[in-house]
Amino acid sequence: MNYGEIKNFDIANGEGVRVSLFVSGCTHRCENCFNKETWDFGFGKSFTAETEEMLLKELAPEYISGLSLLGGEPFEPQNQRALLPFIKKVKSKYPRKTIWCYTGYLFDKELLEQSRARCECTDEMLSLIDVLVDGEFVQSLYDISLQFRGSSNQRIIDVQKSLSSGEIVLYEPASGKP
Repeated sequence: MNYGEIKNFDIANGEGVRVSLFVSGCTHRCENCFNKETWDFGFGKSFTAETEEMLLKELAPEYISGLSLLGGEPFEPQNQRALLPFIKKVKSKYPRKTIWCYTGYLFDKELLEQSRARCECTDEMLSLIDVLVDGEFVQSLYDISLQFRGSSNQRIIDVQKSLSSGEIVLYEPASGKP
């Protein structure tokens, strides 16, 4: 897997101060995507053991709330295969830090059911993610006032509550405004 960028003090892609990893590779190709260069699976740098160690170190400070995964598309099957072992390490080392993930795939219709996104890693990856922002970016639904998402069709989902209840539970940000 390749990645396009790492942000060590990100406040735009999840609650609190976060470390954000922008993976490469996306087959959605949303109109007016903010990160088109990451559509190419070969874009950027290789995600290596050294990259993982650097990210784990960046997550260490108490003021870092957690890790955000963006893209590109973290739920492309080849990206899931590379991300799963890493996020297992993050959860093991930092159990109180949250993992947010942004995906163009729909949680209930594509990640939980048969689709091109599903692979042998999908269920376990979902079991480690706290918050999922799902749905493709839709330019006609773009709204700059939305918190943590770009278009009004996208949902902010509490993954663990959704998995345990069997229905989608929207995440309530600390500010109270999703």
